[in-house]
Amino acid sequence: MAEEGKQKPTRLYKAWKGSNKFFCWGRLIFGPDASSLILTILLIGGPALSFCIKVLHTINVNKKDGKDSDYWYIVLFVAAILTCLDILFLFLASSRDPGIVPRNTKPPESDEAFDMNTPSMEWINDRTPHLRLPKTKEVIVNGHPVNVKYCDTCMLYRPPRASHCSICNNCVQKFDHHCPWVGQCIGLRNYRFFYMFISTSTILCLYVFGFSWVHIAQNKDGVVKGLQKDILSDVLIVYCFITVWFVGGLTIFHFYLICTNQTTYENFRYRYDKKENPYHKGILRNLQEVFLSKIPSSMNKFRAFVCEDDSMATEATCTDNVRTSKEKIDIEMGNKFSESSGISLPEILQNLHYDDLEGNSKSKEGTVDFDVHPSPFIYDLSPRNVMTGEEIIAHETESLHQV
Repeated sequence: MAEEGKQKPTRLYKAWKGSNKFFCWGRLIFGPDASSLILTILLIGGPALSFCIKVLHTINVNKKDGKDSDYWYIVLFVAAILTCLDILFLFLASSRDPGIVPRNTKPPESDEAFDMNTPSMEWINDRTPHLRLPKTKEVIVNGHPVNVKYCDTCMLYRPPRASHCSICNNCVQKFDHHCPWVGQCIGLRNYRFFYMFISTSTILCLYVFGFSWVHIAQNKDGVVKGLQKDILSDVLIVYCFITVWFVGGLTIFHFYLICTNQTTYENFRYRYDKKENPYHKGILRNLQEVFLSKIPSSMNKFRAFVCEDDSMATEATCTDNVRTSKEKIDIEMGNKFSESSGISLPEILQNLHYDDLEGNSKSKEGTVDFDVHPSPFIYDLSPRNVMTGEEIIAHETESLHQV
């Protein structure tokens, strides 16, 4: 009954081992640095809103002067649509599962076990302290051999192209990178939205940059006077000029990665330009894979109920290793230790009086040993002159009655 009481069903997102942040009861998943989204939204929305205000001012001025301002309404509408799309793609990239691989609660069964200690694996499975798993395994991808690595944190062999993100503490399918501006890992399930986000940001920058120059060029006193008077347009031009180099460079770089079917991680680590890329399918098929293929469903059901004991399996194995000093070298535990490890305790240790050792450490709890300095290597089996706390209390009570 006690064991059944410990198994409290809870939502998976509440017992999640990664560093992610969940909102809307597990429906939205963000990275641990999700607060950076506020800064990103401000960097997008602030200049865009300023530009829209400038366009509205231009429309009002043209109306007073009796000029046609219909095309400025179109400029305003397009700017608003680009801004909304940009923020929407940002939200879609940051609030969804990027392709997290569910971690195991115990290591996989190894076909090859070596009879040697592996300290890094002892915490995973206390019953198999001699288990050693190979760090890499070779799999065939499109006829090419690819090494997949074992993840000590997730206790699994990562799928091809997957990698463990140290920030989110998850293994992610087709891991590209962890984007601080998005506040999320970029992987298999959100790469499309990430690329749409940076490409839309590039278009928005170019759009605001171009029409800010139009505002200045329409000044009656000329471009130079327009630059001196229209401070807001000057700021927008400088801001967009600087920003477009960043987001535009990212857009071009990731377009190259898409065409060659690479990830940022693979490009910097494996350098497929020097060897054959096993994932390259041709430019058209690579583009189709990113933009037109169906996004696979998440491997995690964050709102599903799980047993709390199962979710804390790895922590439980750590606490199981903490034993009392008596249990570690107890006579009765000697057989258990020798059976599990194949090592027999020396006879001198098997004949130790552990009660004496425990007696001194627990004297404050009511057990008194009259042997003040017991030797840990005494193994005489004769009975000891030891009184428990209850016997002392009974003896003192009897003495009081006699008085």
